[in-house]
Amino acid sequence: MSQVISDQYLSLLDAYPKDRRYALAVMQDIQRRFNFIPGEALEALAAYMGCSLAELYSMATFYKAFSLQPKGRHIIKICDGTACHLRGSRNLLSGIKAALGIGPNETTGDGEFSLELVNCLGSCALAPVMVVDGVYYGKVTMESLAGIFHAVREGAAV
Repeated sequence: MSQVISDQYLSLLDAYPKDRRYALAVMQDIQRRFNFIPGEALEALAAYMGCSLAELYSMATFYKAFSLQPKGRHIIKICDGTACHLRGSRNLLSGIKAALGIGPNETTGDGEFSLELVNCLGSCALAPVMVVDGVYYGKVTMESLAGIFHAVREGAAV
């Protein structure tokens, strides 16, 4: 591993003791900083913790919160739990496909948006629910999608 790569992750790694029980926490920090876990980060973490790359890879692929693929700057999560599904979450997927040209687990060509379909966001009374960068949007309609995406692009949550 080159010195440049290890320096890129050094501040994240140095915040934790060299103990395997902290690997998950470090991976969460890496995910937060880069919006995914680069392969080089897993290699750096394996070297730092003194564990195998396979061990870390199994953790990274087990938890849905982690991604090994780059994601967009803005993460859209559409709830497809029972209440949201019954109130039109699948229609919202069609609206997002029309507006942004992406489906679930895809990222726009410009790297601005990634779309995730999730089982539940815990806000059934607001169904259908969409979360963009941690901001919840309830009772989302096809008509409101364009305004939400415009506000997100401008840096203003609706």
